[in-house]
Amino acid sequence: MLSGHDHDYERFALRPDGSRDDARGIRFLVVGTGGRALYPFAVPLRPTTQARDDDTHGVLVLTLGATGYRWSFEPAAGGTFTDAGSGACR
Repeated sequence: MLSGHDHDYERFALRPDGSRDDARGIRFLVVGTGGRALYPFAVPLRPTTQARDDDTHGVLVLTLGATGYRWSFEPAAGGTFTDAGSGACR
């Protein structure tokens, strides 16, 4: 699931009941890092968060396949935060 509303980056692994599941949880990415000023996180780190950053502009690169997917967060020039991984389709 993708969202871009917040001006930051955060990746979650969620079960339907809202708990964290790194192996089989629904991958949820918030990527609002593409232009306007970034927002500092207003809430503490959530138990379902796998990665997050609120001071690096950049883009999310998705590669979708028949049986899986890959993602990588690519920082804009001068940025240092990165995030990448893969998952299987179920």
